[in-house]
Amino acid sequence: MKKYILVAFIVFLGAKSFSQNFEKFSSKDYVIALKKVTDVMLSDVTSPVAAGRYYAYVTLASKEVNSLFKIPEQSFSESLHGFQKLQIADTLVSKSDASLASVYTVYKMAEKLLPSGYKFAREADSIMRFAETKGISKGQLDNTAKLVQVAVSQMMQYVKADNFSKLSGYKKYTPLTEIGKWQPTSPGFMQALEPNWNRIRTFLLDSAQQFKPLRPIEFDSTKTSPFYKQMIEVYTVVNKLSKKQKDIASFWDCNPFFVQQLGHVEFGIKKISPGGHWMGITGIACLKRETSLQQTIFIHTAVAVTLSDAFVSCWDEKYRSNRIRPETAINKWIDNKWKPLLQTPPFPEYTSGHSVISTAAATILTNFFGDDFSFTDTTETEFGLPQRRFKSFLQASREAAVSRLYGGIHYRDAIDNGVLQGEQIGKYIVKNFLGQNNAGLTFIK
Repeated sequence: MKKYILVAFIVFLGAKSFSQNFEKFSSKDYVIALKKVTDVMLSDVTSPVAAGRYYAYVTLASKEVNSLFKIPEQSFSESLHGFQKLQIADTLVSKSDASLASVYTVYKMAEKLLPSGYKFAREADSIMRFAETKGISKGQLDNTAKLVQVAVSQMMQYVKADNFSKLSGYKKYTPLTEIGKWQPTSPGFMQALEPNWNRIRTFLLDSAQQFKPLRPIEFDSTKTSPFYKQMIEVYTVVNKLSKKQKDIASFWDCNPFFVQQLGHVEFGIKKISPGGHWMGITGIACLKRETSLQQTIFIHTAVAVTLSDAFVSCWDEKYRSNRIRPETAINKWIDNKWKPLLQTPPFPEYTSGHSVISTAAATILTNFFGDDFSFTDTTETEFGLPQRRFKSFLQASREAAVSRLYGGIHYRDAIDNGVLQGEQIGKYIVKNFLGQNNAGLTFIK
């Protein structure tokens, strides 16, 4: 019987902690709170990279608040670049409710962090009123609210130092005119998304350049070149898609920038981000395994910071290689009327973001739940897509990766090398930050 270690939950029998009751609010309450964060980001049309950053800070804030109520554990938090442990008075912690504070932090951190954060004010008030019905005293409610306010204020200082505020000050990006380089695509011909995202401070990776992928196949439009063969593969696959392949492409589309054009009118259709999809999967897995609130928070945070770092790594390569998208290349050298199944997103092609972040997230989840944890992914059902069942997280990540070929928006090497890039990131984080702490609670298959 294999054991899958969930580290960082150090439990000593008979040891004292500030709160022994984590039952008033559950893992389900936490997952619901994060889903509301996803919904607001969906409404804001938050970019994939920005969504990854928001999830990381929201979950990290909740994890650090949760940690205040337990014996201090060895955790990856001590390895986060530039991070300082929350400084909260023990007397305030002892007079607060642990589970309420952990869930309430999700709303209050999102309120401060997201562009439409004001939408969480009502949610935060609602959970406080709900807490009263669970027997939490007025004094505990007041102290919990004060604790979270102090914690969020400290966390926002960490947020403000990650270089995000500087991105808008850099020179506006102009697409390169060199042949074979990325150009905006129809229908929106939107400007390049976050060309300086590699300047964002990473959480656990040494830098954005730590896991540079293999170099992409060199652009060459001659019909005998390896690059031309990749173009032909995309062109042929999309032209002969089966219903199953179309369903896979649509299920993993996750393009917040989808623009529908009717005549001369263009309007946006909102979709979940790739990171949002994997946070949804994380919640599904935790609820299926019935993990405790502490475990659920920890697992979500590990996945979220991994997603954020994986996006930084991927975007670093995208604007280094700056490779032309299949739609642009095929229209110029093969068929000027060809269209991909999915709408081409507004940034360079190599590597495939879905391949990188899906593999990285799946690697983290496999570390916690095992390599044959089956689950039903219902993340996309609210968008009219049927649920899909997977035998493992890695099976899901492989499907997410190949979906980009079926969608006609990535070449084969961007997918394959993106998978390798994501695997390297995920394994690095597991080995260095999730696998060398003292063993605590274990998941047993």
